[in-house]
Amino acid sequence: MKLKLGIPKGSLENATVDLFRRAGFNINISSRSYFPGIDDPEIECMLIRAQEMARYVQDGVLDAGLTGFDWVVENEADVHVVADLVYAKQSFGKVRWVLAVPESAPVKTVKDLEGKVIATELVNATKRYLERNGVKAKVEFSWGATEVKPPVLADAIVEVTETGSSLRANNLRIVETIMESNTQLIANKTAWADDWKRRKLSDIKMLLDGAINALGKVGLMLNVEKSNLDAVLAVLPALKKPTISHLSDDNWLALNTILEEITVRNIIPRLKEAGAQGIVEYPLNKIVM
Repeated sequence: MKLKLGIPKGSLENATVDLFRRAGFNINISSRSYFPGIDDPEIECMLIRAQEMARYVQDGVLDAGLTGFDWVVENEADVHVVADLVYAKQSFGKVRWVLAVPESAPVKTVKDLEGKVIATELVNATKRYLERNGVKAKVEFSWGATEVKPPVLADAIVEVTETGSSLRANNLRIVETIMESNTQLIANKTAWADDWKRRKLSDIKMLLDGAINALGKVGLMLNVEKSNLDAVLAVLPALKKPTISHLSDDNWLALNTILEEITVRNIIPRLKEAGAQGIVEYPLNKIVM
């Protein structure tokens, strides 16, 4: 039996492949094939645009796939959410779909767009957003380069952003956030009801969660004389409880802990001053809670 798994083609592709690598799965993508190789004989991968993934999973073409919550909402897909994976193409955080207008536009709220034209790739969700706010406006599908359309081709846009830098570069101002989104591992409901596929997906979820937990963290191990233990512990962040074990020399202890990578450069010199020796920093791929 195989699990048919959709890998998002496009902006999330590289981040997804890297996340799976950290989780222990090596995915090899060829520019000439939509069927990437993976070093797990129980998984069969297919490259699918994130915008279409939820529909193919719902219809059973795929057992499961990775896509954004935004595209699940856009397609009103009836799928089972296996995991929320908070990562995106530039960072491992959420993205926002925002309503934006030219800096010079007098628009203050969505109400000011009555009778106007809004360009977006997220057409259905935008229409539902306007309905909730009692606004009648024309929503046009944008095939790309949405940021350059106002004010000539549209009065406003609904566009996805992580940092807002692209909107600012095009002299656009955010009026409102209409939705937050992050990547999800979703499954076809029939596939999820199958014991073998559910177990396989649960294993994948655990490993992917572990890979995300390890992002930005490193392991640190060191040796310290018992007389210097308190001084070394005082250097470590208060919430970190290291594992302490005895060495063959009764006067020495070994410490092992996990820290945020960005803090280690400041902590290692202080540990050395406090009497730590044999300090080793090592990368982490997974932290399974």
